Amino acid sequence: MRRRLRIAAAAVLAAGVALGSAGCSKKNDDEGSTGEGGQIKLVLQTFQNFGYDQAIKDFEAAHPNIKVEHQKMGELRDFQPKLVQWLAAGSGAGDVVGLEEGVLFGYVQNPDKFANLLDLGAGELKANFPEWKWNNAMTPDGKKLIALGTDVGGLAMCYRKDMFEKAGLPTDRDEVSKRMTTWQDYIALGKEFKASGKVKAAWLDSATSLMQPYVMQNSQTFFFDKDNKFIGDTNPVVKQTWDLGLQMAKDGLTAKTQRWSADWDGAFKNSAFATLPCPSWMTEGVIAQKSGPANSGKWDIANIPGGGGNWGGSYLAVPAQSKHPKEAYELAKYLTSKEGHLAAFKEAGAMPSDIAALDDPAFKDKTSEYFSGAPIGKIFGESVKNMKPVFLGAKHQQVWETIFEPQMQAAERNRLSSDAAWKKAVDEAKKATS
Repeated sequence: MRRRLRIAAAAVLAAGVALGSAGCSKKNDDEGSTGEGGQIKLVLQTFQNFGYDQAIKDFEAAHPNIKVEHQKMGELRDFQPKLVQWLAAGSGAGDVVGLEEGVLFGYVQNPDKFANLLDLGAGELKANFPEWKWNNAMTPDGKKLIALGTDVGGLAMCYRKDMFEKAGLPTDRDEVSKRMTTWQDYIALGKEFKASGKVKAAWLDSATSLMQPYVMQNSQTFFFDKDNKFIGDTNPVVKQTWDLGLQMAKDGLTAKTQRWSADWDGAFKNSAFATLPCPSWMTEGVIAQKSGPANSGKWDIANIPGGGGNWGGSYLAVPAQSKHPKEAYELAKYLTSKEGHLAAFKEAGAMPSDIAALDDPAFKDKTSEYFSGAPIGKIFGESVKNMKPVFLGAKHQQVWETIFEPQMQAAERNRLSSDAAWKKAVDEAKKATS
């Protein structure tokens, strides 16, 4: 863990992240103990939008002795380096923290910074989750569980039906799904969209948006094998996806935006692209928020090319530094219960990993007004029926977000050739993982 922390800390410093007042958590050694009237105060730290506003209110109503301060920490790439620092320092982390699946394995390998949820009674919850979701947070010896599963990232294709109509393409989601059953179909439809000359927008936001869904569908590993050895240069699916996305850019089908940036935010608001591979958490929690009310009813959702898959998904953990681990566990337990999952799905489109929630009509029959009445429960539920987990490795997030994605973006924007960018990404990844 120390080695991972040093690497992450170095990455933070190299990126110029200030760890002074702007980088500090609101929680400190004098906080997080008691609130008004002797209430126990818990700090919950999450990234992006977990959809917990109503669930927290419900939890507090059922636990009047507990007050929850929810610190929404922005994007994952902003929160994760700070969490690494707080865990290393032994203070600053919340009583409950969100962990994305791309960083989870690193913590599972070195679990000393988190409470063992089995010691707090979590063993009784095992049957609530898919086996793979539960096992992902378990140490290899099966003796320690560091987190409980929140959402899973069932996949679909979000598209702007108003742009499709202008380009003379079908707009009905079933017809759209039939027109792009494979990724080659999807690309061909994009060329047809571009050739119409009737829409200024690009077909896809960025070549990098293909990487996660395509690899997740076509490989059981990504950048690392199951021995946690870097294989990004030898996994043929990674290079295949790299080439596929950059060829789309070369063909003028991508908007060349930088995802998770102000550039990307502006592209949503300005209707700069027509399609986006979208996991369930990206619908209400990202697309609807970034596109804004003016674009409500213009988006719709079709099946993902290639059939099913998973992109993302998160967990809630209790750092060992929490002064109230029992109460923190109760909060994590509630937020990952059927009720908590359904509240998060209603609020942010986060697809439940709780089995009972997946079978509940509140999920299965759910439609989205923003996405033109799309039956999101049905679409995303079917996308994960035959899903097989993909091994990501301890440094997956670091390798993708700080190495491969920026280099792929550089090639997309013609700052480097594809070959030069690939070589640079591989060389940097090998150094970072050696």
